[in-house]
Amino acid sequence: MIRVLVVDDSALVRRVLSDELAKQGDIEVVGTAIDPYAAREQIVRLRPDVVTLDIEMPRMDGISFLAKLMKHYPLPVVVVSSLAPQHSATAVRALALGAVEVVAKPGSALSTPDVAGELARAIRHAASVKAVLLARSDAPVVRGAPPEHHDPAGGPGGHHPSDASVTTLPRLRTTHRVLAIGASTGGTQAVERLLRALPADAPGTVIAQHMPEHFTAAFASRLDGLCAMEVREARDQDPVVPGVALVAPGNRHLLLQASGARYVVRVKDGPPVHHQRPAVDVLFQSVARAAGPNAVGVILTGMGADGAKGLLAMREAGARTIAQDEASCVVFGMPKEAIRLGAAGAVLPLDAIAPAALRALEY
Repeated sequence: MIRVLVVDDSALVRRVLSDELAKQGDIEVVGTAIDPYAAREQIVRLRPDVVTLDIEMPRMDGISFLAKLMKHYPLPVVVVSSLAPQHSATAVRALALGAVEVVAKPGSALSTPDVAGELARAIRHAASVKAVLLARSDAPVVRGAPPEHHDPAGGPGGHHPSDASVTTLPRLRTTHRVLAIGASTGGTQAVERLLRALPADAPGTVIAQHMPEHFTAAFASRLDGLCAMEVREARDQDPVVPGVALVAPGNRHLLLQASGARYVVRVKDGPPVHHQRPAVDVLFQSVARAAGPNAVGVILTGMGADGAKGLLAMREAGARTIAQDEASCVVFGMPKEAIRLGAAGAVLPLDAIAPAALRALEY
């Protein structure tokens, strides 16, 4: 049974959330709190597994409380907020501070008919994370030479499938390289740490991070202010060039496409894959087709199996592939599945991935 504390200044919202969660057989609301001060006492007394947290509250706002909580008592938090799309930067800030997910409050601008189901799924995800890894850890911005070399990630580290299985894929190396990154739960922090370790002229980078519509632009903008590379939300036909990282827009798939000896991205609709849009598998499969050995694929922390088959396709196409190790993952789901399939040429701690990827890209 997952024990949940609901924190919201609205008595109506507290009752609605409690009633809806009570319908779930595996979730128990053990208490409610009107503001962060009451929540602090309830957390100490009740020891909940997950906290749902509003952002706009009296006496102390949710962001300030989240920062204090992650510093002193890391605990899985799902933000439940009525924030409108134009305030998505606040939600992204919450994710950067350690919130596991952000869910729209019932009746808000971003809510869906199945908001209760979405909240229950988010709580289940949150209950499975490693709370100790949720606290934010800043990494230095690299502006000069690349980091010292670690494991090259590339020693493919094992038997590759025969070339016959990938004969339709490009086999020639070019001077243009692509770094493809996929992540889900815990990925906002992991992607930030990885990108902050890359120099300003790092190879062109494409990123699929599971994140709702309206949030990805704010996520990219935040990263742009923190990283040496330029980071922005991808637009259809954007070129993939050194020094630029392109983030898949929420609710759209991101694909890589060859354009002569260079690459561009395509931003497309299409059915969700693994219940996700953008899906990491869609990105990685396209990178395997378009770039083959000219790419490095990195799969980071996340729930489920999205990206595992795509990373395998990249490895079969001659790309170097890296999976984040269990010890540094908030949720060891996606990397674990990739490792199980034999898709990972190297399994590395988060902070070793950037130098290994640069080495594999012959940077």
